Amino acid sequence: MTLDEVADRLAIEDLLHRYATGLDARDWRLLRSVFTEDGVADYGDYGGAHEGPDAIVALCRGALQGLDASQHMITNARIEVEGDEARATCYFQAQHVYAGAEGGDTYLVGGTYEDEIVRAPDGWRIRYRRLIPTWSTGNVRVFEAAAARGAAVDGGS
Repeated sequence: MTLDEVADRLAIEDLLHRYATGLDARDWRLLRSVFTEDGVADYGDYGGAHEGPDAIVALCRGALQGLDASQHMITNARIEVEGDEARATCYFQAQHVYAGAEGGDTYLVGGTYEDEIVRAPDGWRIRYRRLIPTWSTGNVRVFEAAAARGAAVDGGS
C-alpha cells in the first residue's frame, strides 16, 4: 500500500467519524460537510431516503435535537478505494437517551452503514449512505418525546 493509499483510507475513516461527531455534538454544519451536494442518506424505517445535505441534516436534527444525549460509535470500517471513488462499510451502534420517556429512557440500535464516497476538491464526501439495522433494544418512543421537546425548542427561538 502506498502512502497516498494510506492517506486516503485515513481520510475516509475520519469522514465516517465526523459524521458520528456531527450527530452527537449537534454540529449541523459538520454533519452537512460530510455529504456531497447531491448526496443521499437512506435511513430506511428510521426516516426514509433524503437527498441533499440540507434535507439529511433536517431529518437528523428533527430526530436528535430534543434528546438528552446520543452516542454514535463507528467500528470495523472496511474501505476500498479506486481512484477518486471509494466504497465503505462500517458497523455502528447508536444510543439515544431521553430521561423520563414513557416506557424507558434509552433506545439502542446497531447495524451497518454502506457508503459510496467520492473525492471532492475539499476532501472525501459521502455520495450515498444506507443504514442497515441489525438489532435494537430499548424504547423507540424516546424519539417521540425528543421530537416534542425539539419542536418546543425550535418554536421558542
